[in-house]
Amino acid sequence: MKKMKRLLTAVIAAALVIATIPTALAAGGIFSDVPNGAWYADAVDYVYEHGIMNGTSATTFSPNTPMTRAMLVTVLHRAAGSPSAATGTAFSDVPTGAYYTDAVAWASANGIVTGYGNGRFGSNNPVSRAQIAAILWRYAGSPSAEAGQDFADESSIPAYASAAVDWARANGVVNGTTGNRFDPNGNATRAQVATILRNYLTMTPVTPQPGPSTGSKILVAYFSGSGNTERVAQDIADELGTDIFEITPVTPYTSADLDWTTSGSRVNREHDNEALRDIALTQTTPANWDEYDTVFIGYPIWWGIAAWPVNNFVRGNDFSGKTVIPFATSSSSGMGQSGTLLEEMANGGTWQSGQRFSSGASDSTVRSWADGLEIGK
Repeated sequence: MKKMKRLLTAVIAAALVIATIPTALAAGGIFSDVPNGAWYADAVDYVYEHGIMNGTSATTFSPNTPMTRAMLVTVLHRAAGSPSAATGTAFSDVPTGAYYTDAVAWASANGIVTGYGNGRFGSNNPVSRAQIAAILWRYAGSPSAEAGQDFADESSIPAYASAAVDWARANGVVNGTTGNRFDPNGNATRAQVATILRNYLTMTPVTPQPGPSTGSKILVAYFSGSGNTERVAQDIADELGTDIFEITPVTPYTSADLDWTTSGSRVNREHDNEALRDIALTQTTPANWDEYDTVFIGYPIWWGIAAWPVNNFVRGNDFSGKTVIPFATSSSSGMGQSGTLLEEMANGGTWQSGQRFSSGASDSTVRSWADGLEIGK
């Protein structure tokens, strides 16, 4: 969490302002358009004093100015170290050579921010409250959260943001508007962004406690390309004392196969041609499958989704009556819609939101998360 807070501080300080003008003045009360007692005044002071957001001039903050989608993905791209994308963007409204072109290609490839359909990204569209909740949730590692009190407009919250809004409300990151409404399609203004970031950076995370009843039998199933997911899977299995099962393709992936930077490599061919993603497994169903009440499914994130060798494992087993907890490893991207897409192709099961771990996550971080689930206790 400390690493994530430092990352978000760098992100927002870099570019969440629309026209940043440095100033050496003290934060308190210097902005003529931030009245004392305004609902966002304390948050503006906080983000200014901590170097997260500056004013749009020496004396104005522009609290009602919205952020655009292009600006936000550019910020996230820079925060991730400006990694190159495997291919350019196919969005019709993202011109070649724009300041945000590479960022959009990267964000799209990693499932961080998606387009609107019909080949449009919506570069200059304001970021909605649902979108910013989802993006912060992904940056937090897509943690699971129990659903709390519904907002009055709960039915209007898009499916992609449902878990994110539950998490944001449980942790006090994003609050409702007048009349207990979330207003998911409302623009995320600079005042709201300041408040959301202050809430996020000062929150004490709420740890949900999902899991089956005492005495349940647990399996950790995983596919690993470079070994990162295998290490996380082993930590979970060791911490919980579970069985473990490796999802193994009939034709294993070599280092050259996994080199996505090389045109024509196996993963690039499979990415470009979905027909090639039907990966045969040496064993699809683990022994004693019917005895397991809880199944963890681990995988690396490939192009914003679960590595496709797990698809046949998910399709080939009956998850009815089982609690399913996805977990993923990646260098920078979040879980995205990977767990949701696996759930859609699965036969039954109660699927949790899951957890994303960085490629270099420590053993203690993984074990602490697994222990916090309170499974079987």
